[in-house]
This record gives sequence, C-alpha cells and structure tokens, in this order.
Amino acid sequence: MPRYVALLRGVSPMNAKMPELKRCFEEAGFTDVKTLLSSGNVVFSTARSASLPTLRKRCEKAMRDGQGHSFMTLVRSTAYLQALLDSDPFGGFKLPAGSKRVITFLPEPLDASPVELPALCGEARILAVNGGEVLCSYVPEAKGPVFMHLLEKTFGKAITTRTVDTVTRCAHA
Repeated sequence: MPRYVALLRGVSPMNAKMPELKRCFEEAGFTDVKTLLSSGNVVFSTARSASLPTLRKRCEKAMRDGQGHSFMTLVRSTAYLQALLDSDPFGGFKLPAGSKRVITFLPEPLDASPVELPALCGEARILAVNGGEVLCSYVPEAKGPVFMHLLEKTFGKAITTRTVDTVTRCAHA
C-alpha cells in the first residue's frame, strides 16, 4: 500500500491536537496513520489509488468532517520524498556556516529558474526551484520569520515549509 505525507500549513500545538488529526484521518479511511512532531505532518497509507490533488481534497475533507475546520494541505508520497533526499538536492550549494536547509512545498510544479530574495533577508536564499519544491537556506537571525514572509510574497500563501530533518523523518515514517 502506498504511503503518503500530508503536509499541513499553519499547524502548531496551539491550534491542533495531533491525536485529533490522527482520528480524523482514520475515520476518513486512511490506514497506518501517524503524526510527526506538532507541526502538521500526517503520514498515512491508502488502499485506493488516487492522484495527489484528490488525496489533498480527501485530507482536507477529513479534517473538516472530523474537527469542523481544515488546514491547507499538500501531499507527497514517502517514496517521492525519499528520492528527493537521495538526490542530495543541497549538495551542489556552498552554504554559510550555521545554515538551515529547508524545503518549501508548492501546490503545483513550477517551471521557473531560482528567485533571489531581497537583501533585507540577509543570509536567506532561494537556491533552486525543483518542480513542486523550492530549496532554500537561511542563517537564523534576530529578525525572526522575515524569511517565511518573503517566501509567501514570492510564491503565495498556498505553500508550506519543512526543514530537511523533518522531511527525512516524514520519508522514513
């Protein structure tokens, strides 16, 4: 049975309970459901073959039906995430010391070259657009979430971002 990861946007321990999300997915017919961390990562299997957009709609409906509201959701297969990680997508970039490597997930693949971030963002960079993912790096700084706001300004709000460590955990779940 194929495994998938629902990457939920805007989830935190303050606005979602992981056991409740797990229950919503199970009641919608998904199996072997696991939540990872408290940032909106739900790993699941499904016997029914479906496209990623169809799975996205099913996940969002499961949350609406089970808890009365939904989070914007993007879906990737665990096999796809593992292949992405195996390709060492950050290997060709020289990153500053202390850089965090992050992957921003888009709802649809883009056919575009990398976008440069404004200087306002300091050591934050968009390194490459790779289909439906944007490879980014940043060095944490006191300005806080400026980098995330710039990603939204560049790619819209229908995105969600994870560290490489989180993507690795999702791919292996």
